[in-house]
Amino acid sequence: MDQTAFAYRPLYVQVRDQLVRRLIDGEWQPGQHIPSEIELAREVGVSQGTIRKALDAMTAENLLIRRQGRGTFVARPEESRILFQFFRLVPDDGKPSFPDSAILDLQPGAATAPEAGALALAPGDPVWRIERVRTLSGDPLLVETITLPAARLPGFGDLETIPNNVYGLYSERFGITIGRASEKLKAVAAMPADATALGCAPGAPLLAITRIALDLENKPVELRVSRCLTQAVHYSSELG
Repeated sequence: MDQTAFAYRPLYVQVRDQLVRRLIDGEWQPGQHIPSEIELAREVGVSQGTIRKALDAMTAENLLIRRQGRGTFVARPEESRILFQFFRLVPDDGKPSFPDSAILDLQPGAATAPEAGALALAPGDPVWRIERVRTLSGDPLLVETITLPAARLPGFGDLETIPNNVYGLYSERFGITIGRASEKLKAVAAMPADATALGCAPGAPLLAITRIALDLENKPVELRVSRCLTQAVHYSSELG
């Protein structure tokens, strides 16, 4: 191997990038048992210690899961630690739980200027918009609008159902793994349609969470705007 390719960043970071490429290209699939550290070191041409650091980095990013006595596996989006990587609303008086969802509407459309800016599209490019309400222990918690670039999800309109865990859908149906997301929070007042879906009064205070989800190549996949009731939950984020 030409070690000059690794001259400008730590070796394990470059190796990590090589291994992530296997996820991007579909060589490693969700749930797959990946080769051992010794095998990977031999394939890549670096030390086992370097491979271990690269795998540690991918595990910390929730791309891989280590199972004691069984080895290392590609993470599935439905695994609990992955779900809660992207869902940060926690009940005030209980343990974190993942909400259920019901689809209110699914429609094709043309990207607005804000949607185009968030999804790296041109205004007017085709998109899909999902409107859904999510419940926790049967109670309405949030209503959200998900906007997706149609070109990246061929056949999306042919789906019979939209599952609760859409990140699992992106991965299994379209080969797109969500690697990270950025969020902005803002206090808003409930619009009439949101109030109806959430069972609250128009004008009631809501927490708006605007999220842009990106794939492993840092390309935007999803724009999600969630409007949340927070009387019984809080937004939780660990820093550091």
